[in-house]
Amino acid sequence: MRIALSNDHAGFLLKPHVKGFLESIGHEVIDVGTLNDDPVDFPMMTQRVTALVASGEAERGILVCGTGVGAAIAANKVPGIRAAVIHDTYVARQGVEHDDVNVACLGAWIVGRKIAEDVIAAYLKAEFSTDPDFRRRVAQLADMEAATREAQNLVGGRHEGAR
Repeated sequence: MRIALSNDHAGFLLKPHVKGFLESIGHEVIDVGTLNDDPVDFPMMTQRVTALVASGEAERGILVCGTGVGAAIAANKVPGIRAAVIHDTYVARQGVEHDDVNVACLGAWIVGRKIAEDVIAAYLKAEFSTDPDFRRRVAQLADMEAATREAQNLVGGRHEGAR
């Protein structure tokens, strides 16, 4: 599988381990993360991964930041992206099986190397369920994205009061 990987400064120390683990289990890694621990804005680092996943250049994405929360928020702003914070194997697996999660967000301040490996392995092994209930719900997410884009187009792409 081709995996897009990025990190911000808070995820800098864990990201090389994640990359090495991914490669050791046979995945191709597109590393678009920061190369040092100088402060960098997580939305910019997130966009690098979401662009690759949304375009199909990568099958899934992994973001490593301090808690995973900011990266998940930023990633979920992108149409077609379903991101989740995954700090345990159950959430990692079920997120893909039930919600078709395609971007996993890890908190380097929360999980260590071994937990990161276990969680990533569960995330990558999982497949989206063929259950019609789960498929319908993910289709509803796509409908919500389309409705939001349409509403934004009607108001010129800006909400009243937006800066």
